Amino acid sequence: MAGFRSLARQVRDPRCDLALRRYSLRKCLERFAPYGHRATWDHLCSRAGFGPEDRSPDPARLVAALEELEEARSVWLAYEVEFAERRRKEKHDGLRRPGSVDDWHRLTWGGFGVAWCEDPRVHPRGPMAEVLRRLIAALEREPGACCPVCGGERLVWRWDLAHEPSSGPVCGDCGIVVPRPVLTEEAVREARQGRQLLVSA
Repeated sequence: MAGFRSLARQVRDPRCDLALRRYSLRKCLERFAPYGHRATWDHLCSRAGFGPEDRSPDPARLVAALEELEEARSVWLAYEVEFAERRRKEKHDGLRRPGSVDDWHRLTWGGFGVAWCEDPRVHPRGPMAEVLRRLIAALEREPGACCPVCGGERLVWRWDLAHEPSSGPVCGDCGIVVPRPVLTEEAVREARQGRQLLVSA
């Protein structure tokens, strides 16, 4: 099975058939897809300027999409290195019980679904690397009351999500499932109440 870097080389290789280059970019999303496979693909296509169903996109646009994905991946991998180092130090210092950020992190190891978007057509519009930087910054500070990616305050609780955790607060503006560790208890409670109001209305 080809790894991310090997697939990225195929996307860039002008000697490869265009269909293979597009396929290799899609396969990269099996290794790293912060919004989930379909939402990440939709995001990359819209940012690079080709359609999700376009079977023969401009090769330069494919490479532009790959470059955005690679930059986001490097941001996430750097965070995972720092995270692992912090956990090693905590264990050495006798802190064996992981916190809520650690619980969340276990569900996103490798970067799949870090900023899960339940609706593949609704995802953050900005560069993926910047989205991940904002999310990481939120994980490293005190919890807040809004979406760490877009600052949106319309958080609605959703059940039966297609990704773990199976329920959680979804940003009504950028579409991500907001990690619970970045929200105050009050913000989580309000998101749940908002969902109950929507169901009863």
